[in-house]
Amino acid sequence: MGIALNDEIRRLLDGRHFAVLATINPDGGPQTSAMWVARDGDDVLFSTVAGRRKHRNLERDPRASVTVIDSADPYNYVELRGRVTAMDEDVGRAFDTGLSWKYDGRDPDPDRPGAKAEGISIDHAGEASLALTTSAELAVDFFGTTGQRSDRRDERGIHQRPRQ
Repeated sequence: MGIALNDEIRRLLDGRHFAVLATINPDGGPQTSAMWVARDGDDVLFSTVAGRRKHRNLERDPRASVTVIDSADPYNYVELRGRVTAMDEDVGRAFDTGLSWKYDGRDPDPDRPGAKAEGISIDHAGEASLALTTSAELAVDFFGTTGQRSDRRDERGIHQRPRQ
């Protein structure tokens, strides 16, 4: 079982905020993908098409990081690190369609012929379609502060940028 998500992290995951998934390529180098995310309890959810680089990377090495960036204040973000613990087919693209409505307000464009959608979850407390158990929450700002909890967070845990 991983860490529990606080209210601010849940707010970021529940809103229309873009995220960046980082996986590890076969040569050890990083691979990143901008993506849409959702949440089911403390599980972070996203989807991909089976066979894409991020999917192959996660099948080979389940370690990953997801950074969710506040669309209203890009200095406010959270990075969640962990391991994928399950990958399941997104039957009928139900999950993908839900993400498309959340972010675009419409059904998703059709996949290429033969594409098989996979649901992926970062698991913090239980099960999901593709689960990554989060082991750390890391806040890093553009001004050099790095740590488990930056000193630039307010009482709600929101990362604060310095006043100019």
